[in-house]
Amino acid sequence: MSRPIGMGVVGAGSIGIRGALQHLCLPDVQDRVRLAAVCDPVPGRAAAAAAKYGVPHAYQSFEELLADDSVDAVTLGSPIGLHYEQGLAAVRAGKHVHFNKTMTTTASEATKIINEAAAHRVRLVASPGQMLRPINQRIRRLVQDGALGRLAWAATGAGFGTYHENEGCRQGDDVLSNINPAWYWRRPGGGPLFDMTVYGLHSLTGVLGPAQRVAGMSGVAVREREFQGTRYACDADDNTLLLLDFGNQTYAFVYGALSGMLTEFGLASYFGTRGHIAGRTMNGEPIDYPGRTEAEAAGGDNVLLPHVVGPHRELDEAHVFEDIMQLVDWAREGIPSPATAEHARHVIEIFEAGYRAAETGETQTLTTTFELPDQG
Repeated sequence: MSRPIGMGVVGAGSIGIRGALQHLCLPDVQDRVRLAAVCDPVPGRAAAAAAKYGVPHAYQSFEELLADDSVDAVTLGSPIGLHYEQGLAAVRAGKHVHFNKTMTTTASEATKIINEAAAHRVRLVASPGQMLRPINQRIRRLVQDGALGRLAWAATGAGFGTYHENEGCRQGDDVLSNINPAWYWRRPGGGPLFDMTVYGLHSLTGVLGPAQRVAGMSGVAVREREFQGTRYACDADDNTLLLLDFGNQTYAFVYGALSGMLTEFGLASYFGTRGHIAGRTMNGEPIDYPGRTEAEAAGGDNVLLPHVVGPHRELDEAHVFEDIMQLVDWAREGIPSPATAEHARHVIEIFEAGYRAAETGETQTLTTTFELPDQG
């Protein structure tokens, strides 16, 4: 495709605005991608987003957006529990699809979408593209080259806390800034695993490869939360501890907890007979990787992502924008991305099987796999 991709933004909430609309309206990307349409079921929200970000078409229904011939691809910024139904419909409509984390809630759903995408010859990119980060590429090489000796175990995860209740973009009084987060606390698709642990687990499996088995414990610790004076019932597991087996007696501890952080968000710690990697350090010393000085000066390594240049570096959710641009490049130029649906499916199966292991008390064998290109 030589012309710019027409992008449809599904959901004008927190991620739809910060990760897609505010980036894709900027002049520097118009030669490759243009905003074609936005949809949101909240009355007036899509129209308000279209007016603010210069989007030609605004719809209240997803079906209307899919019927728009100017839409070549969609980015799904809707609640995770809707991603399977919407992703499958988009693929069948011949649209390329970017999934904000997480792609689906079950491995079988992910497989269905992958197979349908192949049949309809459309591309899929699934966030979060953690292996686009030079730090993870360097850690992968260090582990593969034996810098830690015989690897013993690893850890990654995140704590939920009250992040979404207090998120700044939800505290306003207009339709674009008064965004209810209650879906994060409900099944399917809610809870810290799908929302937060997914980052670190993509990093961990990107470095170590697919896991083989999972055991776990999980439950709902907080059954009611408050947002702007209204109480909401919570039924999504918010306190989950998993143990992964990567084979050869190499294990990993993965947590999606009610609160607390043992590891750096989005990264993992690795322990071997010759030392350890904790986040961005090895044996207590900073890991050297391409762009490290620039990342430290900027206060984060989003600036090292390939498309995060110029004004995009000053905007929120630049990593989401990067993953969208990975889809754009794949659809226009045939450039494959490491942010694959197959990798996302494996992470999803770990979550799904982990919940099942917690419910049954039995270790679960994993069946999915994925491959990543050697990025050096």
